[in-house]
Amino acid sequence: MADNLNIIEPTLTGEAGHCFSFISSLVNAAGDASLTIWCGRGADVTFPGTVRVNRFFLRKIRRLQALWLYRKLLRGHERIFVSTAGRTDLMLLDLAARGRIAPGRVYAYIHWFRPSRSKRAQLEKLARRQPDIVILAPTAYVCEELRTVGFNHTRLVPYPITPCETDVHAMADQRFSHLLFAGAARQDKGFPAVVDLVELLHTLGASIPITMQTSAEHYDKYDDATRQAIGRLESCGYPFVRRAGETLSQADYHGLFAGAICLQLYSQQDFRDRISGVTLDALTSGSPVITLSDTWMARIVAKYDAGLVIDTTEPKSVYQAVTQVLENYGRYRDNALKAGQELQMQNSAEYLLHELAA
Repeated sequence: MADNLNIIEPTLTGEAGHCFSFISSLVNAAGDASLTIWCGRGADVTFPGTVRVNRFFLRKIRRLQALWLYRKLLRGHERIFVSTAGRTDLMLLDLAARGRIAPGRVYAYIHWFRPSRSKRAQLEKLARRQPDIVILAPTAYVCEELRTVGFNHTRLVPYPITPCETDVHAMADQRFSHLLFAGAARQDKGFPAVVDLVELLHTLGASIPITMQTSAEHYDKYDDATRQAIGRLESCGYPFVRRAGETLSQADYHGLFAGAICLQLYSQQDFRDRISGVTLDALTSGSPVITLSDTWMARIVAKYDAGLVIDTTEPKSVYQAVTQVLENYGRYRDNALKAGQELQMQNSAEYLLHELAA
């Protein structure tokens, strides 16, 4: 990369979660290239000395700050990469620009897109005004949606994950130890449905251990359904549940997957074509996945036979899937490991780096 690349990520506040994983994978791939990261004001993150970190964004005024920052950067000649972009970012970039943005200046990674008539109309106007913004997306569906509205410089780029040095031989001997809900506790990620399962396990007198992350995603905020589910979990009395309530380090987070069956009862509407970093982490660690049909996760699990795909979050159906995976844990674990190795290569950050340097 000849010019400095400015990576804009207001929600980057620490080294937990896939926001940091996304950025660090790109940093690792970039080597000695010149990078500047614009992140949350109090971000507790560490990157190599070649990377400049500007702790800039405050939650309540981050959109106003983004407008100012885009305007400042567009006056210069350095490249801009918005790593978690949406319609608002495209609108702010257009507002910040003095006319048409030059080719090769702005890149926006759009992780997912839920279409509507009004959104398409708005994006069509933006695409006519700023046809040279490069849109990067992780799935063919998102790419097609954005090309349809007029962003002709839209490219399919795999969701980057940080390379993980896994001891495949050690993992191949892993025995089942626990069920797992990993990642931020949210309704759309099926947290209340997993609590339903815990209540059923308690009713049945089962003794299957389960570990659940109960930390919120950004700014320690829960949706109402998740807050109520946490209350139910606390009052349930199931003795074999372990809560990870604090935000975990990357090492502790990845350690959750050893010997686990990962429960991903994610919203079919929200994750029909939306990639999950938790799935990639689970398979890399040899953890079979139980997930819902008609989702991106379901297609991956079915492709590699690395777990089970079910049609409902009804707790008895989830419990039946758990017992089925337990009966053949070794096979599902081995298939998960194979899937993880292939996905590590397919989702290398080198592909993203190549597009940003093009």
